[in-house]
Order: sequence, then structure tokens, then C-alpha cells
Amino acid sequence: MEKNLILKIFEGFSIQRWNDLIRPFELVEMDKAGEKMVLAYIIGKFEENKGNRIDWYWMIYASLFDLLRKIALCDIKAPVQQMLKKEFPEEYLRLNEWVLRQYSNLMDEKLFSEFSDYVYAKSVARTIPDGLKRTVRVYEAAHKFATIRELEMISAVNEKERLADIKTELEEQIQPYLEFEGLQKLMTHQKAFRFLLKIEQLRFQTRWNQTPRIPATSVLGHCFYVAIMTLLLGRESNPKMCRQRVINNFFSALFHDLPESVTRDIISPVKQATDDLPNIVKKIENEIVSKELVPLMEDFIVKEVTYFTSDEFSNRIQDKSGRIQIVSYEELNEKFNNDEFKPVDGKLVRICDHLSALMEANISIKHGITSEHLEIGLETTVNHYEKNQVINGINVNEFFTRIIEP
Repeated sequence: MEKNLILKIFEGFSIQRWNDLIRPFELVEMDKAGEKMVLAYIIGKFEENKGNRIDWYWMIYASLFDLLRKIALCDIKAPVQQMLKKEFPEEYLRLNEWVLRQYSNLMDEKLFSEFSDYVYAKSVARTIPDGLKRTVRVYEAAHKFATIRELEMISAVNEKERLADIKTELEEQIQPYLEFEGLQKLMTHQKAFRFLLKIEQLRFQTRWNQTPRIPATSVLGHCFYVAIMTLLLGRESNPKMCRQRVINNFFSALFHDLPESVTRDIISPVKQATDDLPNIVKKIENEIVSKELVPLMEDFIVKEVTYFTSDEFSNRIQDKSGRIQIVSYEELNEKFNNDEFKPVDGKLVRICDHLSALMEANISIKHGITSEHLEIGLETTVNHYEKNQVINGINVNEFFTRIIEP
């Protein structure tokens, strides 16, 4: 994968949101993107439970492309873009062509073509195919409600007068999506909302909490970054993955730190303090999740979310009886690369989890904010993989070494 694209996407951790208002905590674009996809999952699963089809494959790429576009246009607020699109459509199209040029040398031809199609479709308000309309609306509803949640979070420290117009506008914008049962449950603070509240705690938890860093990253933002890296690295290492495998990889990555919403982050050096501690910590995490988190999930997502978060770093499949099997990468490709087996490249998620940690340490060090924790963490992450060791089709040590080279 192109190193400069990895660096570019990491800029999502530095884009500040609501920076013209009082903010009780850091609100950054990567966190918003992560919460939006959690909301899309919740709302979308309610729709699937009613028998409606959701195109998750389209949605995860939409989340990537919207983040890339936001990174390029970070200083242009959404209302300004909406006015440009409505009143100056030709200029709006040129603006989006400019966005595409920022990435033309960072992507392979196929990915850039997909990105271009997405951007142009949004630029000219292209007609959405009937089979995709519900998916697009679920994604839009998640985007709107994620913004409302941010407004609610900052409302405690801002005078009502500052927020009145914004609140009215957002309430008007969410109205067309109230047909969705999942959104109704969220807005009326039912069980789905309490589940969201737990996940939102990941937005308040700072990674590498024992050392200063620039930029600081939250657990939720980290999870979304890992999901995007899993998507991109997976399509490069194995472009023949079945669609469900791509989808499962993304959501397994997005939810891989979900237990930390109830256990908080236990840093790797502590987990590895003794030989038996990693397994003990995992057992304790599973027990706490079962007690505190599972009761907040809707019945129709418990099995899938548990599948995403259990043995999260193992390559695995699920047979027709629901039994989980740990399998090799070769078996994933040769025997189980089919939607019916619900395959997951857990080892790929682990590589991307380490890639995120590598980037978090390396970027801060290059900014001149360093510490023994960061330097040891950087070295340990690279050396975790032996030279020429290939995991899920990736020479990880070589890949990581290339990423941190000046």
C-alpha cells in the first residue's frame, strides 16, 4: 500500500471539529467517522432484522471515501459546501475535481476509479439505484445522528444561544430519516442508545495514556483507522476476497477494542507482564463483556458482534451450525473464501492494529514529542514480526520498516 496514503488518512486524527465552540474534550474527524459507522451498523441491523437488504460493502467504501474527501476539505464547513452545491454547481464540481487530484498519485488505478465515481456521483446528485437507496439513507441517517450526538455532548458547556440555530437545523435534517426503527430507538434513548453510550466511552479513552503524543488518539478513532487499513491492505494482499469476508474484516476491526468500553485499555506491557496474564486478561474481559455489554445489545446482533470480538486476531470461519473454527490463511483462501462461511482475516486485523500503533508512535516522534514509551513501542512493534515472515500474504516486517523510514 502507498505509504503516503497511509499518512494522509492518519491526518483524520488532526482535523478538529466544532472548533468555533467550547469543547469539553477533543472532537476530531476520525472519531466522528468511527461513531458514524457504529451508528450505521446499529440502524442497518434493525433494517436487516425487518427483512430489508443493506449493502454493507458499499457503505464501508463510502466511509473511506467520505473521510478522504473531508481530509482534503477540512476547513470548509458542511453548510458552505451545501450552498456551493445548490447555488454554484459548476464550481462545486471543480472543487471536487480538485479533491480527486490530491489523491491521484496515492492510489492504484482501480481504487482511484472507485473513489472518482463516488465523488462525481455526490457532486452532480446522480440518481441512486433503487437497490441502493435504503443503504444510502441508513448511512445518511447515521451521519446526521452522529452530528447530533456531538452537539449534545458539547451542549453542557456552551450557552444555549450559541447552539440554538444549529440544533434547529439538525433536528430538521434528521426528520426525513425517522422511518428507521433503529434511529427511533436511538433518539428515544432505548436499549440501542445505552449500547451506543458504552461504545462512545471509547471516544473519551486516550491511547498511550502514559505518555504525551501529537496527535492524541482515542480508542474509537484508532478502531476506525484499523478498519480502514484492514480494508485497504486486504484488497492489496488478496483482491479475490469474497464480499462478506471484506465486510467481516472491516467490522471485526471496527469492534476489535469493544471490550475496552467496559474494561478500559490495558496496555500491552502490562498484559504481557507474565506468561499467563494475556489469557487471564482475555478471560476476564469476556466475562465482563458478557455481564455488562451483551445485555445492552439487541438479540439479533449479539451473535455477530460476539463473533467479531471473540478471538479477534485469529483467522476464522463460522459453519452452518454457528460453530466457530480457527483456520489457516491458506484454508481461508482455498476452502472458505465464500460468503456462507462468514470468513474473517483476524491476523490481518492484528497487523493493522499494530500498524496503527506504529503510526501513532512514529508520527508523534517525528513531531518532536517523544518518550521512552513511544520509542520502545515503535521498536517492539516492528520487531514483533521476524524478517521475511509472511502473514496473511504480507511481509509485515518489511512493510513496517518501509512505513517508518524517513
